[in-house]
Amino acid sequence: MLESMTLDVAWVLFAVCAGVIGVAGVRLAGLVDRIADRTGLGEAVAGAVLMGLTTSLSGSVLSVSAAVSGDAELAMSNAVGGIAAQTLFLAVADIAYRRANLEHAAASIGNMIQGALLMAQMSWLLVAFAMPQWTVGHVHVVTPLLLASYAYGLRLVRQTQAQPMWTPARTHETRVDEPEVANQRESLAGQVVAFLLLAATIGTAGYVLERSASVIVSQTMLEAALVGTLFTAVVTSLPELVTTVAAVRNGSLTLAVSGIIGGNAFDTLFAAFSDVAYGEGSIYHAVSSTVVFWTALGALMTAVLLMGLIRREERGPGRIGFESAAMIVLYALGVTVVVAGT
Repeated sequence: MLESMTLDVAWVLFAVCAGVIGVAGVRLAGLVDRIADRTGLGEAVAGAVLMGLTTSLSGSVLSVSAAVSGDAELAMSNAVGGIAAQTLFLAVADIAYRRANLEHAAASIGNMIQGALLMAQMSWLLVAFAMPQWTVGHVHVVTPLLLASYAYGLRLVRQTQAQPMWTPARTHETRVDEPEVANQRESLAGQVVAFLLLAATIGTAGYVLERSASVIVSQTMLEAALVGTLFTAVVTSLPELVTTVAAVRNGSLTLAVSGIIGGNAFDTLFAAFSDVAYGEGSIYHAVSSTVVFWTALGALMTAVLLMGLIRREERGPGRIGFESAAMIVLYALGVTVVVAGT
């Protein structure tokens, strides 16, 4: 039924699912914050693993299904385009948080380690694009390294938070990640059940959203690279935008930043999953230069973000940090390049 829907029905489903994701995303941000307090995970780890993974479900489904169908361009452009779009969302969250620069207030060693992990993951993708098509079966040799790097990075984040070798200087605007007593009294089982229900809701809505988006783009005759980087990547990233802004409004600043950075690190695994699902050889060598461009741009935006987390400018242009202003400019540059090239 979803495959045969008309364009009008697709637009209606698109709007409805976006609304469902918005409501569920707001509830998810608060729930993950309470789980972080109840379990002692901390906002950085909980944001990376719980919120980052859950909000990435729709994008993961899209990339893998596209790879199974043989559409390498859509699978990879959705993955790397989503990373750039979600990094931009931190600039949106910075605008929403008017007290100070978000990266200043959310100072966290966990977020910086996750930023370094994301840079490493993006670098693996660039290595895969540049090196020969060395495969085991049809899977490129970089794919297992990408998976192993992510697993080790998460372990490093946890260890670094448990035994930090340095801490950021505290200012009057710094929001420290400290568990709230009320959250620790809640039933963990109830929190887990609520989390799973919200995850299922977002995943289902994301799948229907992706189907409706596919109908829209197929009937408007847009190019695959443009669709992947500027349409489906943004559409499937809506949960990240909603949960990030909701976390900021709830005062969970570390969670807001870690949800984006951790989610982006998980999103690099879309490429690994897609390479396994793509049966025609290395997926990294079946894509255009546009995908490589967006991968490099995502890495550049992440580097700017990491510099902002280290620099911790309290006020910047337009009452946001210099990194937020730079990320907006860089994303606009990427859109210009893609549109001009079509």
